[in-house]
Amino acid sequence: MIKFEHVSKIYLASDGRNVGLEDATIQIDEGEFVFLVGPSGAGKSTFIKLITKEIDPDEGDIYVDGEKVTRLSHRRIPQLRRKIGIVFQNFQLLQNMTVFENVAFAMEVVHLTGRTIKRQVPTVLQMMGIEEKADRFPKQLSAGEQQRVAIARAIVNHPKMIIADEPTGNLDPDTAWEIMQLLDMINQKGTTVVVVTHDDKIVNRMGKRVVAISNGRIVKDSQEGVYGYDD
Repeated sequence: MIKFEHVSKIYLASDGRNVGLEDATIQIDEGEFVFLVGPSGAGKSTFIKLITKEIDPDEGDIYVDGEKVTRLSHRRIPQLRRKIGIVFQNFQLLQNMTVFENVAFAMEVVHLTGRTIKRQVPTVLQMMGIEEKADRFPKQLSAGEQQRVAIARAIVNHPKMIIADEPTGNLDPDTAWEIMQLLDMINQKGTTVVVVTHDDKIVNRMGKRVVAISNGRIVKDSQEGVYGYDD
């Protein structure tokens, strides 16, 4: 599903060379659940931005769903990003739209029909356990409910992959665990899930694959791993 071959990305800062990612080689197969961990500034954001082609590598090749994205034309970038659902720490919901409208908006931007939207949105809201909140606005929801809306929006177009960037960062431990169980359920249905997190308790409890980045280098890749930056 995701393949990096000797990928490097170097930023030129005013105080010198800043490594985003250096000689990264890794493969994440379709249907895997992977935690991406590492200290702040380690290169996790660079890793994600390279997958979505927000930035390009200086060296190496990147493949997503079998396609070489390092040679992808600008015209085909939207097609790549439709394969990827993004979940953010701060939810990024549209405050002037209801729950239903927030999720529907993700379908409208890819020009799906009104009939499809009316059928699919209630289905994903039910899956997230928030179908009764469809007419509420984000400010009327708890943080956990807002994150459920964000996940519903991310999966409503049936992406092949979900990238969750610190999805539990603003949540209490019990709600955070509920959100991780939802992501695990989505993964069990066949969707590849990559979770960026600093939450060591969740990583250790989930027992999934752990990839650690430090100073721009992949320093650990363990199946059923635990939180940490070395083997």
